[in-house]
Amino acid sequence: MADGLLSKADKLGRLLENTLLTFLLLGMVVLGSAQIFLRWADKGSLAWGDEAIRMLVLWIALIAGIAAAREDRHISIDVLSRFMPGRFHDLVAAVVDLFTASVCAVLAWYSWDMVAFAIEDGDVLLGGLPAWWFQTILPVGFGLIAYRYLIWVVRRLRSLLGWGAAL
Repeated sequence: MADGLLSKADKLGRLLENTLLTFLLLGMVVLGSAQIFLRWADKGSLAWGDEAIRMLVLWIALIAGIAAAREDRHISIDVLSRFMPGRFHDLVAAVVDLFTASVCAVLAWYSWDMVAFAIEDGDVLLGGLPAWWFQTILPVGFGLIAYRYLIWVVRRLRSLLGWGAAL
């Protein structure tokens, strides 16, 4: 029962991440193209367009990071793992994943402080919208990446210790 529920939650998360990435990337391409066309046609540009594109880049980067963490496909420098025996490789990978989760958790914590300051100060973006609406992706994104890497730590330790089926 629990495995079926976790599997459905995983599929829903994948669908949500992939759908968000698709729409955000499409929006960024359309908005960027509109900015280029308007400038080319000497019609000026959308006053909020460049700022919106920067926000879209931030959101795409973090959602793509969440998706990469799902598959354990973040960029890494993996020189030593080729020369390590299998069990030692799993232990080192678990330590690296724990370090990654810790760094992302710290980033989530401090980015939440930044969002709280933006709320307190009444910061605005895109011509008057509350900045924290857009900045919330930082603590949420880094928190989800930390969570995903904690899952990888558990998976690697279970594999290393031979504790039943992997998560």
